[in-house]
Amino acid sequence: MIFLKRPIITEKSMKLAEGGLYVFEVSKDATKPQIGKLVAEKFGVGVLKVKTLNIKGEIKSQRRVRKLYKTGGFKKAFVQVKKGDKIAIFETPKGEAVVTTAEGEPQVLKERKDILRRTKIRVEKGATEAAPTIQRKVITGK
Repeated sequence: MIFLKRPIITEKSMKLAEGGLYVFEVSKDATKPQIGKLVAEKFGVGVLKVKTLNIKGEIKSQRRVRKLYKTGGFKKAFVQVKKGDKIAIFETPKGEAVVTTAEGEPQVLKERKDILRRTKIRVEKGATEAAPTIQRKVITGK
């Protein structure tokens, strides 16, 4: 029987995580003491209290078939941990990181989002290696 299904990572849950309140999706038949005990064992933190919330499934419509269907609901658990304890899953990574190559040249890694909100990492090399490039137009005629 699985109680913790996944951590819920959103902007709101990340702000709550800064204060020591972590959000998980749990199975519907899990109780508060079971959730608290499992989080304490799995992540090695001291649990102060657990709050649960049942989320109802939504009714949605399909355009092509013109029918309604209901999505499945789930149970959300808010776990308050002791003041000094942290869960590593909810830690936010830094925006930039500096990596050195074998030659000892520093490279800056920057995270960027593309149109579809996927994360891309771009490597920026030092100014010494960046040589100006010349672009040429090729004109084909018949």
